[in-house]
Amino acid sequence: MPKLSHFDDSGAAHMVDVSGKDVTERIAIAEGQITMCAEAFALIKKGTAKKGDVLGVARLAAIMAAKRTSGIIPLCHPLPLAKVGVEFAFLDASRAINIEVNVKTNGQTGVEMEALHAASVGLLTIYDMVKAVDKGMVISNIRLVHKEGGKSGLYQATK
Repeated sequence: MPKLSHFDDSGAAHMVDVSGKDVTERIAIAEGQITMCAEAFALIKKGTAKKGDVLGVARLAAIMAAKRTSGIIPLCHPLPLAKVGVEFAFLDASRAINIEVNVKTNGQTGVEMEALHAASVGLLTIYDMVKAVDKGMVISNIRLVHKEGGKSGLYQATK
């Protein structure tokens, strides 16, 4: 069984010491979906939601979340982010919106948690902005789809 790096030999949680690692380019891409009723989907797609530009606000929330990950996830290192890109896609057949977050840094540790946190908060923001229309929206499939850089190298999720 592999040793979990966030625990010492006695089982106590600790922040991993990355000081000996090389600074390299690190990239992570995460995605997720939110599924909703036809009325909420149409409001977002047409841009006519009462609270305004739902995807614009969700994009900003995702970017802010990526930048603040170390303040929310206890053992994450604060990282200087070089890029946080957020894209949305409408999945008409399932009345879902897909978020994809691309995060990049040059550092000693990866940005997977920043990408995953950003995708989660982006989807939660969509929920918040249209919950008056559909409280039954479902957030799902939040996952890391791509990672590169660092000792573990390239990771590409299967479909």
